[in-house]
Amino acid sequence: MEFEFLATGYATSRTYPFDLVPGSGGEPDRLDWRPMVAELERDIANGVDVRESAAAFHATVVEMIVAVARRSTMQRVTLSGGCFQNKILVESAIRRLSDEGVAVFWHQRIPPNDGGIALGQAVLGDQRISNDQHA
Repeated sequence: MEFEFLATGYATSRTYPFDLVPGSGGEPDRLDWRPMVAELERDIANGVDVRESAAAFHATVVEMIVAVARRSTMQRVTLSGGCFQNKILVESAIRRLSDEGVAVFWHQRIPPNDGGIALGQAVLGDQRISNDQHA
């Protein structure tokens, strides 16, 4: 949340390096964040404006999402999970994925965090109760 606050309103075209490592032997591909973390640490050590680093971090995470979508060749992507409470991340990911021709779905009425999970559990519980009453 602090990084989101720092990046808010700070525009950058800069991203950090990362690797999308192909899986082998049935293992899924994986993102290697180490190059990004190393560069971020260098920025901190060199006194780079923390707003610049925060904005570049967000831009990099978005590019990671796009890279995974490209690799998977999926034409539809759903953004869900607590990290998508971050306005910069969700709005930038929607924009970039849309630019890539990917249909993007995201939470609009139900929160992407534990509140969404709780609602899903309540719906499932209601269905089970209804099924038991009609059996």
